[in-house]
Parts: sequence; structure tokens; C-alpha cells
Amino acid sequence: MGASDNLAGGQSTFMVEMVETANILQNATRRSLILLDEIGRGTSTYDGLSIAWAIAEHIHDRARLGARTLFATHYHEMTQLEQQRTGVKNYRVAVQERGGDVVFLRKIVAGKADRSYGIHVAKLAGLPPDIISRAEAVLSQLEQPESARSELIREQPPLISESLPQPHPIIEEVKQIDLFSMTPLDALNRLAELQRMVRPESGDPSYR
Repeated sequence: MGASDNLAGGQSTFMVEMVETANILQNATRRSLILLDEIGRGTSTYDGLSIAWAIAEHIHDRARLGARTLFATHYHEMTQLEQQRTGVKNYRVAVQERGGDVVFLRKIVAGKADRSYGIHVAKLAGLPPDIISRAEAVLSQLEQPESARSELIREQPPLISESLPQPHPIIEEVKQIDLFSMTPLDALNRLAELQRMVRPESGDPSYR
């Protein structure tokens, strides 16, 4: 656990953590207790989620490892493993929302987390109020359905609407994908389809 680049060795934080994880998996036994924190961070969301999911399945498989493991992650999709694998249990940190503020109760309870509280943590850390307000506005737009988000952007002052990236067909396609209803394999297949859309056969003149 932890984050540290190995600049002298030319290794990023992600590479260091992958090396450490590989070492754990190569040396752990069924009698081991494995603690993993945020596996997959430091790379693209799909790459990170795919790696984290595959590692969790590998550890869970008694024919491969079957070790007791505490696996902390912000990939909400991984909570589906509780329904797919016997013995997997979801736990979360309890929070209480009071008038827009969040109180972390320092208690672990059963069940999956429905959302993250990154902006609240940033607020507690002392980020300037204008940054917190701007982050909340952008998050609100990103969480809207596509049609509602388009209306919201048009209604916002120029500071909000003009500073967001202009729509692109492929980006809009990605935004409409419901990851929570897809398996990792479905997500990878969908990603392959999108890749073919942006990198078609070289003979297609429409992409020259």
C-alpha cells in the first residue's frame, strides 16, 4: 500500500504498484492475509478496473490462490463480485450527510457504497471555495442524462458552458454507456467497437 514513484529506476507509481502486486501474487499462499489498496489507480479507468477485477478473481479462485483478502477500491463496478462469487462481501465506511456536508463516522458497515465523496474530502482538505463550487457544478452536469445535461449546459452562464469540452460523437457514445449494468467482458467488447469507430480500416476514405 502507498504511492511512490521510483524516478531513479524509471518506474511510475503505477509500475511500482504492479511490481509489488505481482510479488504478492507470486508468493502468497492460501494461508496468507492479503491487503490491497486501490489496485489499478494511475492508469486509464478501463485498464485499472480490468486489472483490479482480474486480480480479485485470481485471489478468490481457490484453485489458484483462495487467500483471505481485504481489497479496498473506488471502482464501484467491483461490488458486483458479491453477487458473482461465493464468499465475497462488500463493506463500506459509514457516512452521514447533513445539509450538504458529509460526516465520516469512522465505522465499517456491510453493503456497497453508492457514491464517492471526493469533493467533500477536497473541501475538508482546504481547497478554495470557488474550486469546490466549480467541481460541484461540473459533477452535476456529468451526472445528468445526456438530454438533461445538454439543456443544463445551455442554461448555464458562459463560464460553465464554454469551458467544458465541445461534444464529439464518440465521446457522447462513451458517456451513454452504463458501466454498472455491464460485465468487464461486455465493457471490453464495447471498447473494441468504439476503437474500430475511431480507427477503421485504412481503406475507408471518410477517415482520411
